[in-house]
Amino acid sequence: MTESVRIRPARGRLGVLFPGMGAVATTTMAGVMLSRRKLGKPVGSLTQMGRLPSPGEAPGRGQLVADAVPLASLDDIVFGGWDIFPDDAYAVAEHAEVLNDKHLAAVRDELTAIRPMPGVFYPEYVPRLRGVHVKTPSSKADAVEQLRDDLRRFKRENGCDRLVVVWTGSTEVRQTPGAVHASVSTFEAGLQASAPEISNSQMYAWACMLEGVPFANGSPNLAADFPAAYELARERRVALSGKDFKTGQTLMKTALAPMLKTRLLGLRGWYSTNILGNRDGEVLDDPDAFKAKETTKLGVLESILVGEENPDLYQGYHHKVRIDYYPPRGDQKEGWDNIDIYGWLGYPMQIKINFLCRDSILAAPVVLDLALLMDLARRADRVGVQEWLGFYFKGPVTPGGQRPVHDLFAQRDVLFTELRAMAAVAALTAPSAPSARPNTNGSVPVAPSEVPS
Repeated sequence: MTESVRIRPARGRLGVLFPGMGAVATTTMAGVMLSRRKLGKPVGSLTQMGRLPSPGEAPGRGQLVADAVPLASLDDIVFGGWDIFPDDAYAVAEHAEVLNDKHLAAVRDELTAIRPMPGVFYPEYVPRLRGVHVKTPSSKADAVEQLRDDLRRFKRENGCDRLVVVWTGSTEVRQTPGAVHASVSTFEAGLQASAPEISNSQMYAWACMLEGVPFANGSPNLAADFPAAYELARERRVALSGKDFKTGQTLMKTALAPMLKTRLLGLRGWYSTNILGNRDGEVLDDPDAFKAKETTKLGVLESILVGEENPDLYQGYHHKVRIDYYPPRGDQKEGWDNIDIYGWLGYPMQIKINFLCRDSILAAPVVLDLALLMDLARRADRVGVQEWLGFYFKGPVTPGGQRPVHDLFAQRDVLFTELRAMAAVAALTAPSAPSARPNTNGSVPVAPSEVPS
């Protein structure tokens, strides 16, 4: 059902919190701080550097996204989060070695002031890590209450008007929904009983929903994509999105596979391997954690190159994905792809890609965009899964369990369509709406998204 609601202005401070204050979170924090000081540009961020073209207009033209829709200003963002290690954001960023000394020195005081709150951590979900800065709840229900207290206290102590949470923590062992995930009542009973099926990320997501805080899942974890979460999101009118940030190798797949499909070139096999040396690589060295990541990575090709639609070209190909933990590489991930294709009369050809990327550099603009767009969704009273944000994820969660769209350019079109709708109604009231900044356009009517039933 659709009802008329209004986008509330982006006035006041926006608290952006990260469960997992590692390389991705601290690179995002530092980048925003440097951008605020005009010491760097937020390259890769659609909300900061992208334009919103009119229908039929070429991408790259049109009004800046930040001027078209009422987004929070970077100046109003306050960062915080949780971690299972006590290091402040500067110490983490220095250890991660993603950003150079010049950049870190410029924002050292700001980063040093950000210290993580103790994390909720049950080690069976992330076997390769041993947390030392953790809460000691009496039950998982108590853990959720402690997280709720953290959210309230952070909001109060930092003078925030609104909060948004983006999961940047580790990949957990692969899970599928069970009986405990079936409804709000079964999940609440599971929390009271400390059910082993309830993971760390699920407790964070549950606490956020109870507090009315939008939650974006940047991992392949089963964090908020199950019936009980959808039910609670509907009750509390909270926006959700996920899952698993689309950054390096999978980003390349979602751009290249549509080319094969568009030109009707056949596929015999796609072999992908990564070497990665940061904490994420260490966690993914565990087979059960890798299984969760593998699931989102493998689903991309199957969605774009649908075998039953063109069996002569895309049925029976071999798709292999590997991730190898290699400590000397740190955050500088390297992805190799060998793609066996065929063309006219079935003659074979190959494409080889060697993508030497920086994992956190690619993830940071995704994190920033999600934080701002999830806040926008909350102020527009958008409820449940925000399918239009699938552009940012490897495994987009879709309402009702429909097959997700993975084609990068089709995802961009969906995102643009949603932003155009918001921009159109924003423009109707912009002249008379009170505005503290150029990108704050006042209250405008939009229609909320629905959640799975």
